[in-house]
Amino acid sequence: MYSPLIIYEDNHIISVNKQPSELVQGDRTGDSSMQENLKSWLKHKYKKPGNVFLGVIHRLDRPVSGVVLFAKTSKALARMNNLFKAGEVKKTYWAIVKKRPEKTSDTLIHYIRKNQSQNKSYIVDAPVKDSKEAILNYEIIYEFKNYYLLEIDLKTGRHHQIRCQLAKIGSPVLGDLKYGFPRSLDNGGIGLHARMISFDHPVSKAQIIIKADPSGHKLWDTFTRMIYR
Repeated sequence: MYSPLIIYEDNHIISVNKQPSELVQGDRTGDSSMQENLKSWLKHKYKKPGNVFLGVIHRLDRPVSGVVLFAKTSKALARMNNLFKAGEVKKTYWAIVKKRPEKTSDTLIHYIRKNQSQNKSYIVDAPVKDSKEAILNYEIIYEFKNYYLLEIDLKTGRHHQIRCQLAKIGSPVLGDLKYGFPRSLDNGGIGLHARMISFDHPVSKAQIIIKADPSGHKLWDTFTRMIYR
């Protein structure tokens, strides 16, 4: 039986702490997805006789963990989509890297182009057809045995943006073979976690702040203890 790690729920939205290797929405692999599993879970929990509505508001890459939002009503889905498009949703990530970035904190601005066949993004030197501007702020917040925890304020939501931009500055995410880290992780994940999301509720307009703790790797456990000590 699917047991989601629910971190927020009301009548309109539900948020789950996604685990590494979980698939948010069904794709051509045919693997089971969080969306379908969560629909079944909601149907069972609330004993719903008919179909359950559950809209995907945003996605995380399969190896990434952390906060994922779903809409339980079509009204909430439409309004949340508008908030994302307007840039009114704040997203904070944590990333573990082995090579220390040159600067303790910085703003990264690049142009990214997605290669559909490779499911990979590349930095281009100047704007070209199909490229998109990618912006993020990062800060090194902890260090442990030559590993560094970065807190990232994501300004744009491009394909593989954080992974691509950190690799570009020579600091690929822990375990991210696709973007240059030499070794994978045993759990199928990488050292990238959607730590927090904040927004004005699509119906009540109250400010909502949702946080998720990372797990599944000893470095996450170490950094989490350092943060909460």
